[in-house]
Amino acid sequence: MSALTAGAVVVWKDQQQSHSVAITMAGGDPARAPDIIRRYGCAGCHTIPGIPGGDGKVGGALSNLKGRVYVGGVATNTAENLIAWIVSPQTFSPRSAMPATGISEAEARDVATYLYAQ
Repeated sequence: MSALTAGAVVVWKDQQQSHSVAITMAGGDPARAPDIIRRYGCAGCHTIPGIPGGDGKVGGALSNLKGRVYVGGVATNTAENLIAWIVSPQTFSPRSAMPATGISEAEARDVATYLYAQ
């Protein structure tokens, strides 16, 4: 096996492990998230890895979310808090600029799983 092939296998295994951990944490399907993210316009405000056109600058960048201490700067970074934040940010921070989009809890769970997998 060449060094390039071996390196690609390691990267692939790391990605698979990241997806497995994210699914365990948030319980969603990360494969459904890109469509949900586009449908609700999340990328209009946020830079989101892996989302074409996901280069918004209004809200914070959503890369390395799993490594952060807080969600939205106010809630401890847990899967349940992230899901709740996505559904209803004003519950945590009444003056948040992030709007309540009407996203369902199930859709937010898919998005949270996707974000944790990145």
